[in-house]
Amino acid sequence: VQLQASGGGLVQAGGSLRLSCAASGRTFSSSVVGWFRQAPGKEREFVAAISWSGCNTFYADSVEGRFTISRDNAKNTAYLQMNSLKPEDTAVYYCAAREDLAHTIVLFTTGYEYESWGQGTEVTVSS
Repeated sequence: VQLQASGGGLVQAGGSLRLSCAASGRTFSSSVVGWFRQAPGKEREFVAAISWSGCNTFYADSVEGRFTISRDNAKNTAYLQMNSLKPEDTAVYYCAAREDLAHTIVLFTTGYEYESWGQGTEVTVSS
């Protein structure tokens, strides 16, 4: 699966952005998708993950209640809706995918568990 993230930009604190992760490849609809972010000078961190079906999601505590991960398998695209943005959300956001051909409900929260990565899209939240 090849991934391309988009939708980043500059937004004021309290604002919203929606990131998209467009995929090519036949197995996207059978893949877990995760979003990660990396702020300047910091390590990459997990943001959210969604199961192949879209029925199961999991969020980092720092974004729970503000961010929503979703997917449209018919469009081979996953999304990250980000509301109530804070300056500390400033980072490069990456989407990642891992095949789950067995169609389990397992979600992955660490980067090494993912097989494919997009190129990243930059989000800057001004105070």
